[in-house]
Amino acid sequence: MKKNVAIICGGDSSEWIVSVKSGKGIYSFIDEQKYNRYLISIRQGIWEVMDADQSYLIDKNDFSFIIDNKKIKFDCAYITIHGTPGENGLLQGYFEMLGIPYTSCNVLVSALTFNKFTCNQYLKVYGIKVAESLLLRKEQVISDEEVLEKIGLPCFIKSNVGGSSFGVTKVKEVSEIQPAIAKAFQEGKEVIIERFISGTEVTCGCYKIKQQKVSLPITEVVSKNEFFDFEAKYTASKVEEITPARISEELTIRIQQITSFIYDILGCQGIIRIDFIIGKDGIYLLEVNTTPGMTETSFIPQQIKAAGLNIKEVMTDIIEESIRLANLK
Repeated sequence: MKKNVAIICGGDSSEWIVSVKSGKGIYSFIDEQKYNRYLISIRQGIWEVMDADQSYLIDKNDFSFIIDNKKIKFDCAYITIHGTPGENGLLQGYFEMLGIPYTSCNVLVSALTFNKFTCNQYLKVYGIKVAESLLLRKEQVISDEEVLEKIGLPCFIKSNVGGSSFGVTKVKEVSEIQPAIAKAFQEGKEVIIERFISGTEVTCGCYKIKQQKVSLPITEVVSKNEFFDFEAKYTASKVEEITPARISEELTIRIQQITSFIYDILGCQGIIRIDFIIGKDGIYLLEVNTTPGMTETSFIPQQIKAAGLNIKEVMTDIIEESIRLANLK
């Protein structure tokens, strides 16, 4: 009998539309011969199955829905929400209480990695290089002089809990600091002011099945804009995504090792993606993504293809591993 898999997308952040695209991507990647696939949208408290003919509301008491007088329950939830509540641990806690297996990292890991500043400072203790940064909470004020003294220019000012480059500004002039802070606060209650690191931007995917860990080929990101902003991320003509990256074999292996090391330090589950900058004095961590984009052209599908792997088989492995781990609890 086929297992029922819920592919959960949407969310309550600016990344809603990006997440829906990832959900549709995952829907196409999951083997329909092995699983009954249901695409579920979450937005502002409304949870519904996205169907071509009509929508079906999810009963949040047990995460089920009724179709043709039949109750559908799920064997696994594939979480692909970028932002709250699927990337920050809230949805993971819900599924933990219901005892439903899910494919992403657990509550603690999701909450930690969603908070970019806290995650990077935590990993810094383990010898991972990170750019100097300051955290600013709502109602806190920082002077231009303090930013110049502690971080310098150019710098990046961005939301601490956002993604897809929403609310991000590369600041090159003093006059841009306060407007950039105000813009970043529109995406959340915390803002990061981070030192600019010049170098080559790369990203590496990783997942673990039983005792086998797979570090995928690395993608080099060459933005034609000022930086890898929202337009560059979702406009093919504005970026080159080169897989495998044009770096040495030694550097490739080192980045894959760091990615695997971080996966283990954090205790990750499912597919993650870690972004880096290769600077003059080393490899700097940018951020850890525990629900990475999964459209046809996203980094992870590119890397899976470059590795010579079949994405349907990878999805099957991820789903079955999440069920196996849930049964061990």
